[in-house]
Amino acid sequence: MAIRVIQWATGAMGRTALRRIIDHPDLELVGVYVYSPDKAGRDAGDLAKRPATGVICTSDIAEILALDADMVIHTPRITLPYDAMNADVARLLASGKNVISTAGFHYPPAHGADYTAPLLAACAAGSASLAGLGVNPGFVVERLTLAATGLCHDISRISVSETVDASAMASAEFVFGLMGFGADPTVNDITRGPLAALYTALFSEVLHLAAQGLDDAVMSIAAAHEITTAPRDILLPAGTIPAGTVAATRWRWTATLTSGIAFTLSILWTADPTLHPEQGLGHWNVQIEGRPNIHLTLAIDEGDVAAPPARALTDATIAVAIAAIPTVIAAPPGFFAFPAPPPFRKRLEAR
Repeated sequence: MAIRVIQWATGAMGRTALRRIIDHPDLELVGVYVYSPDKAGRDAGDLAKRPATGVICTSDIAEILALDADMVIHTPRITLPYDAMNADVARLLASGKNVISTAGFHYPPAHGADYTAPLLAACAAGSASLAGLGVNPGFVVERLTLAATGLCHDISRISVSETVDASAMASAEFVFGLMGFGADPTVNDITRGPLAALYTALFSEVLHLAAQGLDDAVMSIAAAHEITTAPRDILLPAGTIPAGTVAATRWRWTATLTSGIAFTLSILWTADPTLHPEQGLGHWNVQIEGRPNIHLTLAIDEGDVAAPPARALTDATIAVAIAAIPTVIAAPPGFFAFPAPPPFRKRLEAR
């Protein structure tokens, strides 16, 4: 019997998920939620460049809640404030639908009991599970980096840095809103405003989940964000970044763990990768300092050089989510996270 799936949102990430659901032999698309009134009432196949499916998109959450479905693939754009999506997700869970999100929920306990209580109550009411999955957050640190720590006898520092090339992104709302490009640093210091709070909320979950995987805990998290201004006007599909305004953001946090390990997570989003020759090749660089030292470089790209740079990362993110569907469905109600691979252990006895 096919797994009955709802696709929530149909932006770039959502349309990729929609195609994978429609094309998958073990999945049955039963509903699509859209935010845009222009998409409501259209056949899902039309949005996914597929033949007609008979599934009509809706912007009415009540229609989605009434559907009989095993799973919701939740791919909205991350929003300000970070918890703006929680109420909708709680309604989905309480209606008996498991949820895999690419927009958060990687480790909700990082935000405390007041944050988790409504979500856990919804999981219990619907006997459903909630998982935040993707590439970063969701894979690079929690599964790849933790696995690599298993090669070490001792660790003093772990550093994970990501580079995202935004030069081909077409969404002005994303580039100039959620990425902060084009902001005048003399007027608006985005490293101390709502965007910084949003990304701290999201990526602090990665640090807390990684610490848990190491049988450790986060004592403190310190931020050291940076911006790079445009040396000239930079023309993107999304619009023009004027000279002197923000052309790249480096969001960076260092967590100090109870074991003494320093864990740094750095995310560079840039309108022009040539502004950052120090980054080297690859989307991600992982450095584990200890005995021995470990160095990893991960690149995700397309064989088709004409493809947008972001397409490969979108494909990988949705691949992680789709592959997890049966595991999340089978999990007990509550928050789901993949168990850490055998990582570094400071102590061997259980704590």
